[in-house]
Amino acid sequence: MTATKGVQYTLVGLQLAVLAVFIVLAVIKAQSGDFAGSLHFSWTWLDPFAVRSFSAFTAGLSLSIFMFWGWDTCLTVNEETAGSAKTPGRAALLAMLVLIGSYLLTAVASQMFSGVGHKGIGLGNPDTADNVFAALANPVMGTVLGVLLFVAVLASAAASLQTTFIPVARTVLAMSTYEALPASFAKIHPRFRSPGKATVAAGVATGVFYAVMSFLSENVLIDTIYALGLMICFYYSITAFACAWFFRRELRNSARDLLFKGVFPALGGALLAAVFFKTLIDMWNPAYGSGSSVFGVGSVFVIGVGLLLLGVVIMLVMQRRSPSFFRGQVLTRATPALVVED
Repeated sequence: MTATKGVQYTLVGLQLAVLAVFIVLAVIKAQSGDFAGSLHFSWTWLDPFAVRSFSAFTAGLSLSIFMFWGWDTCLTVNEETAGSAKTPGRAALLAMLVLIGSYLLTAVASQMFSGVGHKGIGLGNPDTADNVFAALANPVMGTVLGVLLFVAVLASAAASLQTTFIPVARTVLAMSTYEALPASFAKIHPRFRSPGKATVAAGVATGVFYAVMSFLSENVLIDTIYALGLMICFYYSITAFACAWFFRRELRNSARDLLFKGVFPALGGALLAAVFFKTLIDMWNPAYGSGSSVFGVGSVFVIGVGLLLLGVVIMLVMQRRSPSFFRGQVLTRATPALVVED
């Protein structure tokens, strides 16, 4: 955890610094009038009611949820955090503000500089849609600084790997400790003091899944990415509802508790659930994603729903093997925080 913290500071700091330079240069060059496709900023870009169709709105919203993947790492490791009562919550809110701000400013600056044309560096050009930064690096930042943008993208990939591995390993450790998964995943490595088997299992599962998807088809890999938005909607939604339910007895304590422990989580869960079901309907159409299908059903739907059903199967298997957890006999309100003993 200590080593990871230092690496993340370096990687994320580099990304934000390079993005800040990119945003400033893109806006300055867009306002210079030297580029034919450049646009003036319009507040309608930020108006959800300006989207012409509800399907396009929900598709964009589902895809945008993907950017929050990994922001909750600080909450996953809250018990390992100094000042665990307040620090993780503050870190989560700060992470959300930084994510929204950086994504929003980058998108606005890119659109101001490039426009939405279908040729050249326009954001609507299908030839550059797979890697917009590669097309904009030199025009915006020049040859030398443009290299930093590629480095920032690589750093982003490395940082994303860490924010994927750590929460999965930590969640598996907790679930194993509370008997929701096999007990062997709760074993702590004697030297590294980390959930070794859980970490290795997470890495192997991720590697095999990615390799199989890549081997089957590039379209399957693309559809898998689209399906991730559906799954993120699903687990954030049920987490939000669980939060409101868990704190239901405290909602009358104060207006603050009512809003932050009841109203906001329930509202967030309802909105995510609505996006989930609307996206589910849209994904049935093979045109959603790469355009591939399985027996006439969109591949994105098959992958997304298939993985969710796989989770249900694993849950039912564990329910038979370890019924105590599912009966509420292991993890209760009186259960102390997870502490790994020497």
